[in-house]
Amino acid sequence: MDILDYAFMQRALLAAVLVGITAPAVGIYLVQRRQALMGDGIGHVAMTGVGLGFLLSWSPVWMATLVSVLGAVLMELIRWYGRTRGDIALAMLFYGGMAGGVMFINLAPTGSNANLTSYLFGSLSTVSQSDVTAICVLAAFVVAVTLGLRRQLFAVSQDEEFARVTGLPVRVLNLLTAVTAAVTVTVAMRVVGLLLVSALMVVPVAAAQQISRSFAATFAIAVAIGVSVTIGGTVTSYYQDVPPGATIVLLTIGAFIVLTALAAPLARRRARAKAASDTTADPAECAIPGSRASADEVGV
Repeated sequence: MDILDYAFMQRALLAAVLVGITAPAVGIYLVQRRQALMGDGIGHVAMTGVGLGFLLSWSPVWMATLVSVLGAVLMELIRWYGRTRGDIALAMLFYGGMAGGVMFINLAPTGSNANLTSYLFGSLSTVSQSDVTAICVLAAFVVAVTLGLRRQLFAVSQDEEFARVTGLPVRVLNLLTAVTAAVTVTVAMRVVGLLLVSALMVVPVAAAQQISRSFAATFAIAVAIGVSVTIGGTVTSYYQDVPPGATIVLLTIGAFIVLTALAAPLARRRARAKAASDTTADPAECAIPGSRASADEVGV
């Protein structure tokens, strides 16, 4: 394949695979917590970090990571204490992040709106070796958190009060989820772009939920979809000269549509199988009352 003859495409494909893994891995917890648009908000804040990176002649990826993490922590604090005016504070944070990014990058001696566009919508040709190194380090952190603490994060995402009663450090885990989401946004911005990264965090999870019934299966299918669409979008972008971020998101939405179409016959098949098994099961009056599903029962 001639696509692998070019160093910039090798870097782009590696970055795409890492994005395909990390975005759904974090997104599944955000979807469970009904915070599907959190990635979009963090993306707005990350723009300030990109602008500061150009202004201070420092790596835009690392600066965006720092600013995104601070923004994510602030978002969690607003969620805890903001109450009725929390939505106003979040709006100011998001739009302030966008305005700060545009202002700083125009003040930078080597910055321009063209530089910002590559971070907003993704750009294959501008993924440098230093970007790949940063993406690899940040992706390793995301995978370690989302897999190593999956039981705890699942419990908090399902029911914070129940998790608190069981002794889990709910606020620490909520902050860790927010920080991991912020890191994921900066991992993905070079491939998908800051304005489109939220779709890659949410849509693969929503697609996987159409055909899966357990957390573990949803996690695995969502990551498989993420890797498939990021590689497919990157390759398509190279051969057809189309924007990579938009291509990846459209492929993701296509996957959602296909799996949604398959969900109905699959659900009917499961219903028939359940009905057949119920005919051989004990009578309802002999059944033992169920209790709250544990992480093991849902496949975590």
